[in-house]
Amino acid sequence: MRYNRAVAIKVFQYPACSTCRNALKWLAAAGVAHDKVDIVKQPPTVAQLARAATLAGVSPKKMFNTSGESYRAGDFKTRLATMSDAEALAALAADGKLIKRPLVLGDDVALVGFKPDDWQRALT
Repeated sequence: MRYNRAVAIKVFQYPACSTCRNALKWLAAAGVAHDKVDIVKQPPTVAQLARAATLAGVSPKKMFNTSGESYRAGDFKTRLATMSDAEALAALAADGKLIKRPLVLGDDVALVGFKPDDWQRALT
């Protein structure tokens, strides 16, 4: 499905993240309307994360930034094995640095992380 370019998507991103900056450049070059949201200052809600997981076709556990400091400090490598999806979503909503970024959320599209080919298929 092609994304309606006239409707802005939300891009939850972290300004200090080079991957996020590259993704924002990609969106600008592709002419995709978007609203930036600082994922640390204003993390997505549990409902937004649940919808993103469904639209992206991924488990909430696959939405974790496994290379981040919050992931390591919270011992999520061990904890995720026994967490329910609801617990995983609550943890993600409580700390935006836990979320694999950028996270794109639109009316009918969600993307977790930046893979240009996936973004090309979904957003142009």
